[in-house]
Amino acid sequence: MTVPTFNTVAWFQMGADAPEDARRFYGDLFGWRFQIDPDEDGYDLISYPGADGPSGGLAYGGSAAYADGVDDQALFLVLVEDVAAMCERTERLGGKVERPVTATGSGLRYAYVVDPAGNRFGLFTPPLPTA
Repeated sequence: MTVPTFNTVAWFQMGADAPEDARRFYGDLFGWRFQIDPDEDGYDLISYPGADGPSGGLAYGGSAAYADGVDDQALFLVLVEDVAAMCERTERLGGKVERPVTATGSGLRYAYVVDPAGNRFGLFTPPLPTA
């Protein structure tokens, strides 16, 4: 499995108030596969045909991502080395932090930010490997 490069779009997230319709549509259109995320209620992991692992997520219902405003829209997330530092840099460059740095139970850290033109996107750092 290849590891994405820092500062690249490495994940996407969609929200759906009708997740069964989204699964059917994107499954039929692109062949995407959906698997319930064991770490978060109301969240599916999305995999492409032939992929080593998931590349995106579908938020719905009671998931924290859906509650945080990932409603019925798509959002790209950029892999960064330090989410907090990138949030500070976003603000220095005229953007704003919409959702401050949050850590999941698995150690993933993420934040949602907005660029000066109003485009919303996410920043994330995966959990550190355990020894």
